[in-house]
Amino acid sequence: MERKSVFAAALLLASLAFATPAGAVDTATAVLKDASGKEVGKAVLTETRSGVLIRLDLTGIPPGDNAFHLHAVGKCEPPDFKSAGGHFNPDETKHGLMNAEGPHAGDMPNLHVPESGKLVVEVLDDLVTLDVAHALLDADGSALVIHAGADDYQTDPAGNAGDRIACGVVTQ
Repeated sequence: MERKSVFAAALLLASLAFATPAGAVDTATAVLKDASGKEVGKAVLTETRSGVLIRLDLTGIPPGDNAFHLHAVGKCEPPDFKSAGGHFNPDETKHGLMNAEGPHAGDMPNLHVPESGKLVVEVLDDLVTLDVAHALLDADGSALVIHAGADDYQTDPAGNAGDRIACGVVTQ
């Protein structure tokens, strides 16, 4: 019985290490808007010892598979959101979660949005931080961007993900 309780204690400590905020800036937020300026979701970013946990609460994204990326500049000027720049990529790697020379730090898994357009999901990005090395809250900021199509996880520079349909600036 003693071994079982030691194992349980180790699991508890491991889960606390993963979930405990680690940096000087523990959280950030983003309000995602579509090209018309309508709010279509919110995000809360929490620094953990394992990376940044992003909780998305989407309310108005078209149904289907949509690429989701962290972009390098904290600007979201409609209608095309090109002001957000390219993917957040401080290590200058190739794009794609399945690319042998990648991924970008801002490459995230595709979102599978149901017919309702509503989705709540949490995604951990272990290649970024909020305010230290590889910081999303650097001098020019960063943005969360949702694309019209799915990311193919391989094609550089953006995975053939299609137009940018929603954008939110990451702020403290």
